Amino acid sequence: MSATPGRIFLSRIAGQAVFDPAGDQVGKLRDVIVAVRPDGRRPRVVGLVVEVLGRRRVFLPITRVTSLDTGQVITTGVLNVRKFEKRKAETLAIHELFDRTVALPDGRRGTVFDLSMEQDPRRDWHLSQVAVHESGKRLRRRGPTHVLEWADVSGLTTEETGQGATHLLATMHEMRPADLANALMDLPAKRRTEVAAELGDDRLADVLEELPDAIQVEILGILDPERAADVLEEMDPDDAADLLGELPQPTSEELLQLMEPEDADDVRRLLVYEDRTAGGMMTTEPVILPPDATLAEALARVREPELGPALASMVYVCRPPIETPTGRFLGVVYFQALLREPPSTLVGSLADNDIEWPHPDATLEHVASLLASYDLVALPVVDENAHLLGVVTIDDVLDHLLPEGWRERGDDAAREVAARG
Repeated sequence: MSATPGRIFLSRIAGQAVFDPAGDQVGKLRDVIVAVRPDGRRPRVVGLVVEVLGRRRVFLPITRVTSLDTGQVITTGVLNVRKFEKRKAETLAIHELFDRTVALPDGRRGTVFDLSMEQDPRRDWHLSQVAVHESGKRLRRRGPTHVLEWADVSGLTTEETGQGATHLLATMHEMRPADLANALMDLPAKRRTEVAAELGDDRLADVLEELPDAIQVEILGILDPERAADVLEEMDPDDAADLLGELPQPTSEELLQLMEPEDADDVRRLLVYEDRTAGGMMTTEPVILPPDATLAEALARVREPELGPALASMVYVCRPPIETPTGRFLGVVYFQALLREPPSTLVGSLADNDIEWPHPDATLEHVASLLASYDLVALPVVDENAHLLGVVTIDDVLDHLLPEGWRERGDDAAREVAARG
Protein backbone atom coordinates (compact mmCIF):
# COMPACT_ATOMS: atom_id res chain seq x y z
CA MET A 1 0.00 0.00 0.00
CA SER A 2 1.55 3.26 -1.09
CA ALA A 3 1.25 6.63 0.59
CA THR A 4 0.24 9.79 -1.19
CA PRO A 5 1.84 13.15 -0.36
CA GLY A 6 0.68 14.25 3.08
CA ARG A 7 -0.85 10.82 3.83
CA ILE A 8 0.98 8.23 5.90
CA PHE A 9 -0.15 4.69 6.69
CA LEU A 10 0.56 3.79 10.31
CA SER A 11 1.97 0.33 9.58
CA ARG A 12 4.79 2.06 7.65
CA ILE A 13 5.94 4.16 10.59
CA ALA A 14 5.33 1.75 13.48
CA GLY A 15 8.71 0.88 14.99
CA GLN A 16 10.56 3.56 13.02
CA ALA A 17 13.37 5.49 14.68
CA VAL A 18 12.68 8.95 16.12
CA PHE A 19 15.44 11.53 15.69
CA ASP A 20 16.18 14.94 17.13
CA PRO A 21 17.15 17.85 14.80
CA ALA A 22 20.84 16.94 15.13
CA GLY A 23 20.20 13.50 13.67
CA ASP A 24 20.64 11.59 16.93
CA GLN A 25 18.15 8.80 17.62
CA VAL A 26 16.04 9.42 20.73
CA GLY A 27 13.72 6.44 20.52
CA LYS A 28 11.27 4.42 18.40
CA LEU A 29 7.68 5.17 17.46
CA ARG A 30 5.33 2.64 19.04
CA ASP A 31 1.87 4.14 18.52
CA VAL A 32 -0.19 7.12 17.43
CA ILE A 33 -2.53 8.69 19.99
CA VAL A 34 -5.84 9.99 18.67
CA ALA A 35 -8.99 11.56 20.04
CA VAL A 36 -11.87 9.57 18.53
CA ARG A 37 -15.12 11.52 18.18
CA PRO A 38 -18.50 9.75 18.17
CA ASP A 39 -20.07 12.08 15.59
CA GLY A 40 -18.22 10.50 12.67
CA ARG A 41 -15.68 13.28 12.24
CA ARG A 42 -12.10 12.22 11.60
CA PRO A 43 -10.14 11.58 14.82
CA ARG A 44 -7.55 14.23 15.61
CA VAL A 45 -3.99 13.02 16.14
CA VAL A 46 -2.85 14.16 19.58
CA GLY A 47 0.68 12.81 19.64
CA LEU A 48 2.96 9.79 19.41
CA VAL A 49 4.04 7.14 21.88
CA VAL A 50 7.84 6.98 21.70
CA GLU A 51 9.91 4.30 23.37
CA VAL A 52 13.14 5.81 24.67
CA LEU A 53 16.22 4.29 26.30
CA GLY A 54 15.34 1.87 29.06
CA ARG A 55 12.03 0.82 27.39
CA ARG A 56 10.25 3.82 28.90
CA ARG A 57 7.30 4.97 26.78
CA VAL A 58 6.78 8.72 26.68
CA PHE A 59 4.32 11.11 25.09
CA LEU A 60 5.46 13.24 22.16
CA PRO A 61 2.93 15.94 21.17
CA ILE A 62 2.28 15.98 17.45
CA THR A 63 3.06 19.73 17.51
CA ARG A 64 6.69 18.83 18.30
CA VAL A 65 7.06 16.60 15.25
CA THR A 66 8.68 18.38 12.33
CA SER A 67 8.74 15.46 9.87
CA LEU A 68 6.82 12.20 9.53
CA ASP A 69 8.23 10.97 6.24
CA THR A 70 8.18 7.22 5.87
CA GLY A 71 11.30 5.79 7.47
CA GLN A 72 12.06 8.67 9.82
CA VAL A 73 10.37 10.76 12.47
CA ILE A 74 12.07 14.06 13.35
CA THR A 75 11.21 16.04 16.45
CA THR A 76 12.08 19.45 17.85
CA GLY A 77 14.39 17.58 20.22
CA VAL A 78 12.29 18.28 23.32
CA LEU A 79 10.93 15.11 24.98
CA ASN A 80 9.09 14.85 28.28
CA VAL A 81 10.58 11.74 29.90
CA ARG A 82 7.59 11.18 32.18
CA LYS A 83 6.04 7.74 31.55
CA PHE A 84 3.14 7.88 29.11
CA GLU A 85 -0.28 7.31 30.61
CA LYS A 86 -3.27 7.20 28.29
CA ARG A 87 -6.15 9.48 29.16
CA LYS A 88 -9.76 8.32 29.08
CA ALA A 89 -10.61 10.26 25.91
CA GLU A 90 -7.55 8.99 24.01
CA THR A 91 -7.19 5.91 21.82
CA LEU A 92 -4.03 4.09 20.75
CA ALA A 93 -4.60 3.84 17.01
CA ILE A 94 -2.35 0.83 16.34
CA HIS A 95 -2.88 -1.17 19.52
CA GLU A 96 -6.62 -0.58 19.88
CA LEU A 97 -8.02 -0.07 16.36
CA PHE A 98 -6.06 -2.57 14.27
CA ASP A 99 -8.02 -5.86 13.89
CA ARG A 100 -11.31 -4.16 14.76
CA THR A 101 -14.34 -5.65 12.96
CA VAL A 102 -16.22 -2.89 11.10
CA ALA A 103 -19.18 -2.45 8.78
CA LEU A 104 -18.64 -1.25 5.20
CA PRO A 105 -21.08 1.18 3.49
CA ASP A 106 -23.01 -1.69 1.84
CA GLY A 107 -23.37 -3.56 5.13
CA ARG A 108 -20.62 -6.11 4.54
CA ARG A 109 -18.15 -6.78 7.36
CA GLY A 110 -14.38 -6.47 7.36
CA THR A 111 -11.29 -6.31 9.57
CA VAL A 112 -9.11 -3.22 9.92
CA PHE A 113 -5.49 -3.90 8.97
CA ASP A 114 -4.19 -0.35 8.59
CA LEU A 115 -5.06 3.32 9.08
CA SER A 116 -3.76 6.44 7.40
CA MET A 117 -3.18 9.89 8.84
CA GLU A 118 -2.87 13.14 6.91
CA GLN A 119 -2.38 16.83 7.51
CA ASP A 120 -5.05 19.43 6.80
CA PRO A 121 -4.36 23.02 5.56
CA ARG A 122 -4.06 24.19 9.18
CA ARG A 123 -1.29 21.58 9.65
CA ASP A 124 -3.34 19.51 12.07
CA TRP A 125 -3.10 15.74 11.69
CA HIS A 126 -6.17 13.46 11.51
CA LEU A 127 -6.87 9.80 10.83
CA SER A 128 -8.34 9.90 7.35
CA GLN A 129 -8.66 6.43 5.82
CA VAL A 130 -9.28 2.88 6.98
CA ALA A 131 -7.78 -0.14 5.19
CA VAL A 132 -10.06 -3.14 5.54
CA HIS A 133 -9.92 -6.82 4.56
CA GLU A 134 -13.48 -7.80 3.68
CA SER A 135 -14.67 -10.95 5.41
CA GLY A 136 -14.40 -13.95 3.10
CA LYS A 137 -17.32 -16.08 1.97
CA ARG A 138 -17.61 -19.83 2.39
CA LEU A 139 -14.12 -21.33 2.32
CA ARG A 140 -12.37 -18.09 1.42
CA ARG A 141 -10.34 -16.92 4.38
CA ARG A 142 -10.23 -13.30 3.29
CA GLY A 143 -12.18 -11.18 0.84
CA PRO A 144 -11.18 -8.11 -1.16
CA THR A 145 -9.22 -5.22 0.32
CA HIS A 146 -10.78 -1.77 0.57
CA VAL A 147 -9.37 1.64 1.52
CA LEU A 148 -12.27 3.75 2.74
CA GLU A 149 -12.75 7.17 4.23
CA TRP A 150 -13.10 7.22 8.02
CA ALA A 151 -16.73 8.41 7.83
CA ASP A 152 -17.70 5.53 5.52
CA VAL A 153 -16.80 2.85 8.09
CA SER A 154 -18.85 2.12 11.22
CA GLY A 155 -17.78 0.24 14.32
CA LEU A 156 -14.56 2.09 15.12
CA THR A 157 -15.96 4.22 17.92
CA THR A 158 -17.62 1.42 19.91
CA GLU A 159 -15.97 -1.19 22.10
CA GLU A 160 -15.72 -4.60 20.47
CA THR A 161 -15.94 -8.02 22.09
CA GLY A 162 -13.50 -10.64 20.89
CA GLN A 163 -11.27 -8.35 18.84
CA GLY A 164 -8.40 -10.17 17.13
CA ALA A 165 -4.74 -9.16 17.07
CA THR A 166 -3.28 -10.53 13.81
CA HIS A 167 -2.48 -7.18 12.18
CA LEU A 168 -1.36 -5.56 15.41
CA LEU A 169 1.12 -8.40 15.97
CA ALA A 170 2.43 -7.90 12.44
CA THR A 171 3.71 -4.49 13.59
CA MET A 172 5.40 -6.14 16.59
CA HIS A 173 7.04 -9.21 15.08
CA GLU A 174 10.59 -7.85 15.41
CA MET A 175 10.20 -6.58 18.98
CA ARG A 176 12.20 -8.27 21.71
CA PRO A 177 10.13 -10.11 24.33
CA ALA A 178 10.89 -7.44 26.94
CA ASP A 179 9.74 -4.67 24.57
CA LEU A 180 6.56 -6.55 23.63
CA ALA A 181 5.86 -7.13 27.33
CA ASN A 182 6.29 -3.42 27.91
CA ALA A 183 3.79 -2.69 25.14
CA LEU A 184 1.26 -5.10 26.62
CA MET A 185 1.48 -3.39 30.01
CA ASP A 186 0.29 -0.14 28.40
CA LEU A 187 -2.89 -1.76 27.03
CA PRO A 188 -6.27 -2.10 28.72
CA ALA A 189 -6.66 -5.56 30.30
CA LYS A 190 -9.18 -6.71 27.67
CA ARG A 191 -6.99 -5.76 24.71
CA ARG A 192 -3.89 -7.16 26.43
CA THR A 193 -5.44 -10.62 26.80
CA GLU A 194 -6.68 -10.55 23.19
CA VAL A 195 -3.16 -9.89 21.96
CA ALA A 196 -1.58 -12.46 24.26
CA ALA A 197 -4.04 -15.14 23.16
CA GLU A 198 -2.85 -14.85 19.54
CA LEU A 199 0.86 -15.18 20.29
CA GLY A 200 2.51 -18.53 19.61
CA ASP A 201 3.30 -20.67 22.64
CA ASP A 202 7.06 -20.02 22.60
CA ARG A 203 6.63 -16.27 21.95
CA LEU A 204 4.01 -15.97 24.71
CA ALA A 205 6.28 -17.87 27.11
CA ASP A 206 9.14 -15.44 26.44
CA VAL A 207 6.83 -12.45 26.95
CA LEU A 208 5.30 -13.84 30.17
CA GLU A 209 8.77 -14.10 31.67
CA GLU A 210 9.12 -10.32 31.27
CA LEU A 211 5.76 -9.36 32.79
CA PRO A 212 4.81 -8.58 36.41
CA ASP A 213 3.26 -11.42 38.41
CA ALA A 214 -0.26 -9.99 38.37
CA ILE A 215 -0.35 -9.68 34.56
CA GLN A 216 1.17 -13.15 34.15
CA VAL A 217 -1.68 -14.60 36.21
CA GLU A 218 -4.23 -12.49 34.30
CA ILE A 219 -3.04 -13.79 30.91
CA LEU A 220 -2.64 -17.41 31.99
CA GLY A 221 -6.17 -17.29 33.39
CA ILE A 222 -7.77 -16.64 29.98
CA LEU A 223 -6.03 -19.57 28.31
CA ASP A 224 -7.51 -23.02 27.98
CA PRO A 225 -5.76 -25.24 30.62
CA GLU A 226 -4.21 -27.43 27.91
CA ARG A 227 -2.71 -24.40 26.20
CA ALA A 228 -1.63 -22.88 29.52
CA ALA A 229 0.30 -26.07 30.25
CA ASP A 230 1.93 -25.94 26.80
CA VAL A 231 3.06 -22.35 27.45
CA LEU A 232 4.46 -23.29 30.87
CA GLU A 233 6.50 -26.04 29.19
CA GLU A 234 8.08 -23.41 26.93
CA MET A 235 9.08 -21.20 29.87
CA ASP A 236 12.32 -21.59 31.80
CA PRO A 237 11.56 -23.93 34.71
CA ASP A 238 12.36 -21.27 37.33
CA ASP A 239 10.00 -18.76 35.70
CA ALA A 240 7.28 -21.40 35.35
CA ALA A 241 7.70 -22.29 39.02
CA ASP A 242 7.43 -18.62 40.03
CA LEU A 243 4.23 -18.24 38.00
CA LEU A 244 2.66 -21.42 39.36
CA GLY A 245 3.54 -20.25 42.85
CA GLU A 246 1.23 -17.24 42.29
CA LEU A 247 -1.76 -19.46 41.46
CA PRO A 248 -4.13 -21.23 43.85
CA GLN A 249 -2.72 -24.64 44.74
CA PRO A 250 -5.48 -26.65 42.98
CA THR A 251 -4.99 -24.67 39.75
CA SER A 252 -1.23 -25.08 39.95
CA GLU A 253 -1.55 -28.82 40.45
CA GLU A 254 -4.01 -29.15 37.54
CA LEU A 255 -1.56 -27.44 35.19
CA LEU A 256 1.35 -29.56 36.42
CA GLN A 257 -0.70 -32.69 35.68
CA LEU A 258 -1.27 -31.44 32.12
CA MET A 259 2.42 -30.70 31.48
CA GLU A 260 4.83 -33.26 30.05
CA PRO A 261 6.11 -35.32 33.03
CA GLU A 262 9.76 -34.35 32.47
CA ASP A 263 8.95 -30.64 32.39
CA ALA A 264 6.61 -30.93 35.35
CA ASP A 265 9.27 -32.74 37.40
CA ASP A 266 11.74 -29.87 36.88
CA VAL A 267 9.17 -27.35 38.04
CA ARG A 268 8.07 -29.43 41.04
CA ARG A 269 11.66 -29.61 42.26
CA LEU A 270 11.90 -25.82 42.23
CA LEU A 271 8.56 -25.28 43.97
CA VAL A 272 9.86 -26.80 47.22
CA TYR A 273 12.41 -23.99 47.73
CA GLU A 274 11.79 -20.63 49.35
CA ASP A 275 11.48 -17.72 46.95
CA ARG A 276 14.54 -15.65 47.95
CA THR A 277 17.00 -18.54 48.04
CA ALA A 278 19.43 -20.01 45.52
CA GLY A 279 17.08 -22.96 45.00
CA GLY A 280 14.10 -20.68 44.45
CA MET A 281 15.95 -18.60 41.84
CA MET A 282 17.85 -21.27 39.92
CA THR A 283 17.14 -22.71 36.51
CA THR A 284 17.60 -26.43 35.98
CA GLU A 285 18.69 -26.29 32.31
CA PRO A 286 22.27 -24.95 32.06
CA VAL A 287 24.86 -26.27 29.59
CA ILE A 288 26.15 -29.47 31.24
CA LEU A 289 28.85 -31.68 29.70
CA PRO A 290 30.78 -34.76 30.84
CA PRO A 291 34.54 -34.32 31.44
CA ASP A 292 35.47 -36.15 28.21
CA ALA A 293 33.56 -33.69 25.98
CA THR A 294 35.72 -31.45 23.78
CA LEU A 295 35.82 -27.68 23.65
CA ALA A 296 34.38 -27.93 20.13
CA GLU A 297 31.30 -29.63 21.59
CA ALA A 298 31.09 -26.99 24.32
CA LEU A 299 31.25 -24.13 21.82
CA ALA A 300 28.52 -25.72 19.74
CA ARG A 301 26.28 -25.87 22.82
CA VAL A 302 26.82 -22.25 23.92
CA ARG A 303 26.10 -21.06 20.36
CA GLU A 304 22.52 -22.37 20.54
CA PRO A 305 20.30 -19.34 19.77
CA GLU A 306 17.74 -19.99 22.53
CA LEU A 307 20.45 -19.84 25.21
CA GLY A 308 20.58 -16.51 27.06
CA PRO A 309 23.90 -14.63 27.47
CA ALA A 310 24.21 -15.43 31.18
CA LEU A 311 23.70 -19.18 30.71
CA ALA A 312 26.10 -19.13 27.75
CA SER A 313 28.85 -17.59 29.88
CA MET A 314 30.08 -20.94 31.17
CA VAL A 315 29.81 -24.71 30.81
CA TYR A 316 29.21 -26.96 33.83
CA VAL A 317 31.27 -30.16 33.94
CA CYS A 318 29.71 -33.14 35.76
CA ARG A 319 29.91 -36.90 35.99
CA PRO A 320 26.89 -38.70 34.50
CA PRO A 321 23.99 -38.31 34.68
CA ILE A 322 24.33 -34.88 33.11
CA GLU A 323 20.74 -33.76 33.68
CA THR A 324 20.05 -32.01 36.95
CA PRO A 325 20.45 -33.30 39.61
CA THR A 326 23.68 -34.55 38.08
CA GLY A 327 26.45 -36.85 39.13
CA ARG A 328 29.41 -35.29 40.90
CA PHE A 329 30.00 -31.67 39.92
CA LEU A 330 33.60 -31.17 38.74
CA GLY A 331 33.65 -27.46 38.03
CA VAL A 332 32.96 -24.77 35.46
CA VAL A 333 34.67 -23.79 32.23
CA TYR A 334 34.35 -20.09 31.43
CA PHE A 335 33.48 -18.99 27.91
CA GLN A 336 36.83 -17.21 27.48
CA ALA A 337 38.67 -20.47 28.25
CA LEU A 338 36.72 -22.17 25.47
CA LEU A 339 38.22 -19.67 23.02
CA ARG A 340 41.82 -19.87 24.20
CA GLU A 341 42.52 -23.60 23.90
CA PRO A 342 42.52 -25.98 20.91
CA PRO A 343 39.06 -27.33 19.99
CA SER A 344 40.14 -30.91 20.76
CA THR A 345 40.94 -30.09 24.41
CA LEU A 346 38.72 -31.92 26.93
CA VAL A 347 36.54 -29.71 29.13
CA GLY A 348 37.46 -31.79 32.18
CA SER A 349 41.05 -30.56 31.96
CA LEU A 350 39.93 -26.92 32.27
CA ALA A 351 37.23 -27.27 34.94
CA ASP A 352 37.58 -24.60 37.65
CA ASN A 353 36.21 -25.56 41.06
CA ASP A 354 38.02 -23.35 43.58
CA ILE A 355 34.96 -21.41 44.81
CA GLU A 356 32.65 -22.58 47.58
CA TRP A 357 29.47 -22.72 45.54
CA PRO A 358 26.12 -22.05 47.24
CA HIS A 359 23.67 -24.71 48.39
CA PRO A 360 19.97 -24.38 47.49
CA ASP A 361 19.12 -22.80 50.87
CA ALA A 362 21.69 -19.99 50.40
CA THR A 363 20.14 -16.56 50.80
CA LEU A 364 19.63 -14.00 48.05
CA GLU A 365 22.22 -11.76 49.71
CA HIS A 366 24.82 -14.56 49.79
CA VAL A 367 24.26 -15.39 46.11
CA ALA A 368 24.50 -11.70 45.15
CA SER A 369 27.75 -11.32 47.09
CA LEU A 370 29.30 -14.30 45.29
CA LEU A 371 28.36 -12.91 41.88
CA ALA A 372 29.84 -9.53 42.82
CA SER A 373 32.98 -10.90 44.51
CA TYR A 374 34.00 -13.13 41.60
CA ASP A 375 32.69 -10.96 38.71
CA LEU A 376 30.26 -13.67 37.56
CA VAL A 377 26.99 -13.49 35.66
CA ALA A 378 25.96 -17.03 36.69
CA LEU A 379 26.96 -19.59 39.28
CA PRO A 380 26.18 -23.25 40.05
CA VAL A 381 24.01 -24.42 42.93
CA VAL A 382 25.12 -27.74 44.46
CA ASP A 383 23.86 -30.02 47.23
CA GLU A 384 25.85 -31.39 50.16
CA ASN A 385 27.07 -34.30 48.01
CA ALA A 386 28.41 -32.01 45.25
CA HIS A 387 25.65 -32.76 42.75
CA LEU A 388 24.71 -29.88 40.44
CA LEU A 389 21.08 -28.89 41.05
CA GLY A 390 20.85 -25.81 38.88
CA VAL A 391 22.28 -22.40 38.06
CA VAL A 392 21.43 -18.91 39.29
CA THR A 393 21.90 -16.12 36.72
CA ILE A 394 22.39 -12.45 37.46
CA ASP A 395 19.07 -11.47 35.88
CA ASP A 396 17.20 -13.66 38.37
CA VAL A 397 19.07 -12.01 41.24
CA LEU A 398 18.28 -8.53 39.90
CA ASP A 399 14.59 -9.45 39.64
CA HIS A 400 14.61 -9.95 43.41
CA LEU A 401 16.87 -7.01 44.30
CA LEU A 402 14.98 -4.35 42.34
CA PRO A 403 12.00 -2.75 44.12
CA GLU A 404 8.61 -4.41 43.79
CA GLY A 405 6.85 -3.29 40.62
CA TRP A 406 10.09 -2.24 38.91
CA ARG A 407 8.87 -3.49 35.52
CA GLU A 408 6.01 -0.99 35.55
CA ARG A 409 8.13 1.82 36.98
CA GLY A 410 11.09 1.50 34.60
CA ASP A 411 13.79 4.12 35.11
CA ASP A 412 12.28 5.34 38.41
CA ALA A 413 13.03 1.97 40.00
CA ALA A 414 16.57 1.97 38.63
CA ARG A 415 17.18 5.42 40.10
CA GLU A 416 15.82 4.24 43.46
CA VAL A 417 18.28 1.35 43.52
CA ALA A 418 21.14 3.69 42.61
CA ALA A 419 20.15 6.09 45.36
CA ARG A 420 19.96 3.30 47.94
CA GLY A 421 23.32 1.91 46.82
